[in-house]
Parts: sequence; C-alpha cells; structure tokens
Amino acid sequence: MTRGTPHPEGKVLIIGGGIANFTNVAATFKGIIRALKEYKSPLINHSVRIFVRRGGPNYQEGLKAMRLLGESLGVPIKVYGPETHITDIVPLALGITKPKRTPGTKSVAPSTPSTPPTMNASIQEPEQAVGVLGPQGARVQPNDQIVHFDVHSSARPAYRPFDANTRSFVYGLQPRAIQGMLDFDYSCGRETPSVAAMIYPFGGHHIQKFYWGTKETLLPVYTSVEEAVKKHPEVDGIVNFASSRSVYSSTLDVLRFPQIKSLALIAEGVPERHAREILHLAKEKGVLIIGPATVGGIKPGCFRIGNSGGMMDNIISSKLYRPGSVGYVSKSGGMSNELNNILSLVTNGTYEGIAIGGDRYPGSTFIDHLLRYEADPDCKMLVLLGEVGGIEEYRVIEAVKTGKIKKPIVAWAIGTCAKMFATEVQFGHAGSMANSDMETADAKNAAMKAAGFVVPDTFEDLPTVLKETYDSLVADGTVVPKPERDPPVIPMDYKWAQELGLIRKPAAFISTISDERGQELMYAGMRISDVFKDDIGLGGVVSLLWFKRRRSSSRASLLCTDSPANSGLPPWATKFIEMVLMLTADHGPAVSGAMNTIVASRAGKDLISSLASGLLTIGSRFGGALDEAASMFSNAHDTGLTPREFVDESRKANKLSTYQCVLG
Repeated sequence: MTRGTPHPEGKVLIIGGGIANFTNVAATFKGIIRALKEYKSPLINHSVRIFVRRGGPNYQEGLKAMRLLGESLGVPIKVYGPETHITDIVPLALGITKPKRTPGTKSVAPSTPSTPPTMNASIQEPEQAVGVLGPQGARVQPNDQIVHFDVHSSARPAYRPFDANTRSFVYGLQPRAIQGMLDFDYSCGRETPSVAAMIYPFGGHHIQKFYWGTKETLLPVYTSVEEAVKKHPEVDGIVNFASSRSVYSSTLDVLRFPQIKSLALIAEGVPERHAREILHLAKEKGVLIIGPATVGGIKPGCFRIGNSGGMMDNIISSKLYRPGSVGYVSKSGGMSNELNNILSLVTNGTYEGIAIGGDRYPGSTFIDHLLRYEADPDCKMLVLLGEVGGIEEYRVIEAVKTGKIKKPIVAWAIGTCAKMFATEVQFGHAGSMANSDMETADAKNAAMKAAGFVVPDTFEDLPTVLKETYDSLVADGTVVPKPERDPPVIPMDYKWAQELGLIRKPAAFISTISDERGQELMYAGMRISDVFKDDIGLGGVVSLLWFKRRRSSSRASLLCTDSPANSGLPPWATKFIEMVLMLTADHGPAVSGAMNTIVASRAGKDLISSLASGLLTIGSRFGGALDEAASMFSNAHDTGLTPREFVDESRKANKLSTYQCVLG
C-alpha cells in the first residue's frame, strides 16, 4: 500500500468485516490503529483513502475510534456500520455510482442495562411467606432469587421442530452458550428456559446456576444421556458441543433414545466417514441433524441453538426476540448474522434461520429445511444463500420446477469471484470448491434464475430484491405486518460492562511489589524482561519482592554498605538467601515418594530402580496419578486394547481426566 511510486489518483484501503458474534470490535481495531499511526507519513504521501465496515459487539466505539483517527492523522477514513450492506463499501471506495436503493427501516438501538420489563405471571412468581414449603418440598428462603418453573410438554408438527416450548439438553460444559440461550429465552418472554440440563460425563453430578433476567435458576448436570432423558421426558433436542474426537461416539449414544428428535453438532473437523454414518443412522430414526461444523440456527421468539445470533446486542438489533415472516437457510454461520440484519432492515424479520454447516456431508441440506418452511403456514417467504461447490442447490431447483416449493424464494450463490483466479480456489468451507462447471456460483445463479427464483444481479442487490419481494407479499395480503413492540432490555454481564468501560470497581487488594496490569509483569518497578537480562538471580528477585530493593554491585556494597543511597541488598545477603532456598527446596523425607527413593538407594539399588521406586509411589493423594496411570496402561496392554479403544473405555468410565493428567 505504501511501497513504490505514489499513484496520481491515490490508493484505497478497504477494511471490511461481517457482524461479529462475540468479538469486542473496538478492541480488534486497536492493532490497526497502531499500525496506521506508525505509517502516517507514507499513507499521506500515497494519498491513501480508507473505508471501514464492521458490525457486532461495541462496534459503535470501534468505528468512532477509526473516524477520530482519520481526523488526527489527516488521512480520509470513512466508517460504516451494519446498516450498510457488507459489500457496499467496495463500490463506494472505487467511486462506482449505483442506482439508489429504496431505504430500509432503521435498526433497533442496542440494549442498555436498566430494569428489565415486566414478564408474564408464570415467570414473575408471586411472593410467598418465608418458611412455606413448596410443592417439591423446598422451603421458601428470605430474599430468594432462585426462579423455579413448571414444565409442560407439547406436541408439534414435523415441519416445526422448534417452538416456544422446545426444551433441550446441552452436551458439554458450555456456560457461556447456555447463558446466551437463557438470555434469549428471557427476551422472547418464554415461560420456561429452553435448556433443561447439561450432560458432562467427566464431572460428576452437580448443579450450576444461571441468570434468568435479574434472578437466577438452577440447571442440573448429568453424566449420561440415559439419566438425563429419564429425568426430563419433555426434552426432544440436544445441542452437542463435543469435540471432533468424541462427537461421533456421543452422537451414537444420543441416537439410541427415540425421545430425541433434533440434534445440532457444533464441532468442526469431523471425519467425513463419521459424518456419513451419523447421517445414515439419523435418517433411519427420523432425527433432524444440523451440522456438523455449524453455529446452529435460530427461531426468533422461540429457540436459539447455542451461540447462534451472537451477543444480545445482535439479537436486539436484528429483532430476533420476535418472529418475522422470512425463513432462510445457508451454509455459513457468519453470514447468518448478515442475513438476520438485512431481513430486519428490509422485511419484518426472520421466521427461522438455519446454518447447515460447510462440510461436504452435512446432516441436513438446503432442501430439507426449505421443504419444512414450505409446509409451515407461518413462514411466508424463503431465502437460500448457497455457495460455490456441491450440487445441493440443484435439488432445490428441481423442487421448484416440480411444484414442491411454491412460496417465493430469493436466492444467491456466493463465490462468483472464483472465476477471477487462474486455478481452482478452496474457500473457507470444506465443501466450497467447484469440481465442475456445474458447481460454480455463476452456473448455480443462472440455473436458479431460469427456474423462477428471485436472483439479484449482484450480491450488493440482495437487500433490494428482498425488500421488493416482501413488499409484494404485503401488497397482496399474504403478509400482514404486526405492530412493532419495544425490544426487551437484558441486564448486561458485569465482566462485559467492565470491558466496555461502563462500570468501575475498586481493587480488592493492592500490591506494591508486583504489577501484572500492563503488557509486562513488573517486580517492584522492574520489568520481568530486565530481571532476566540483568541476571539478578534468585536472591535479586527475593530482594525486589521482600525488600523492594535492587541488588547492589559488589563495589558499592563494600564502600557504601550503610549509605542511604544504597538501594539494594549486598551480594553476600542475596547469596545467603539463595543458599537457604536451595537447602529447603525439597519437601524432605516425610514425603512417601522421597522416602522410598532414599530407602531404595540406601539398600544398594541402582539409580533407575531407586527413582522408579519413588515415582511409582506418587498417587492421586500426592498431587499426581502415576501409579493409577501405570495400572490403567498395564490393564489396557494386557487386554489388547488399541490407543483409541483405551481412550474410549476411559471416557465411558469417567477416567479421562486421569489420562489427560498423565499426558500433560
């Protein structure tokens, strides 16, 4: 950008990004701001103009910082938020004039902390006298902040796997995702949380607390799917956060229970053979699979899968707290945020959105979900966001041609830029690579347009055709817009509020000898890097931490031992401290491991035998697990288990933590 001879027309730097899920956008700009400041003169000399587009948590502060940077540097910086289409800054930066689009509605302002709205009576339970016994035998405590719920199961049609009564399990310890799901439930006005319990095979039975608005609720943690299913017969869905190594075995375990009707697999990197086996078994059992390699999906006003939709700022601004009329399906979870945002601006919002995942063998495909939307009378309009690679879009084309899909469908295949490369390009997803002309984005867009889909000329025109299609449905009475209700207000988490600089808290304690707040640890005002560079030794470190003094040189200590100017301990003192620490570093012969080593060596055993005698004594009660691990490895070897079988058996026996400890 700043190399070579300056161009007479100047240069353009485009800093573009989608709507982030959890990233503090303002924090991501800090490195860019430092770099731009460092290159101030070259940027000015080359007449560089900068265009920025970003959305997500705290994006307002990030864009403000970039705009102010431009004013201080003297470099033109234009900033745009999620109200601007993700790729609109490209023609803006290049000076390409495009026809003026019909303006959409303004996005709802982000939520700010305040008193939450009054919810329905089932959530705001009436006050009971202290000491009264509840129906489950629990006694009412003073200032009780724990909310309890009455759970009722309800039947749903097959085309509607999620509604306002959907209850699910979360497989794995994912407190952040669960809290996000509960915050979404609260904002939608649900009567019960969508998460009934967690399943975590390695932690034992326990209870975890989560916020429900300003109060709290309790969720149990089970060690097996079987136990969780027995305790919660109303649950019919699972969000599986298991890693790519264990998602296969955990999913097969889940599919044993007919009660489970939907399953979301979040993990990336699942072997294709495992994915195909899961897909085959799920079809036999009639289970809807979303993923793998997906963020999940969202049903506004009803149910949220894991982290779909991002933080509550995104949920509120995209109006996902109440249902709209447009159902969409895409491969990309990141583009789901963009679609939610666009639909909130140019239509009455999202009815349901699913990201099927970018792998070659997803558990469910475009046609699976679009046929559900077609059968659902509350979904009035369909959106398909495909991409280069694969042939799933052609199955949708065939459904439109044969009349299986009759509702208006707006579609676009991402990846039209692939033709600009000399060789085939592998984009971000495993399946986003064209292996034939039929799989290119241009071929798909042309085929969909010929079949009667509403296909824009470019991706930048997608909001325009969405609005035109939606307006036509409103005009003929298919869609009847409802009055917009005020968005709910969700209390902000303390940690996030502190990161945004909205609140402050006095320090719990003050240390005058060490400081770890900055980029580098400080010992009594001395950088840790200088501690090693100056080689002050262990005694010097103790001098800094105990006496807040730097060790003096030998000459200064001899000549000025009693001088007030002498700022540190003399070398003989630091040497004495080091000698004491060396002599007392060992725990002593009272520790069984050390005792056995000493006894074995005194008995005339060789070094290896003596060391092994001590090491094999280290058990779980002594901070290690060598003896137990040795027993496990020996049993596995004797029974002929492979390493993979050994890991699986250990996991089933809830002993994986011991194995990991040994490997660590």
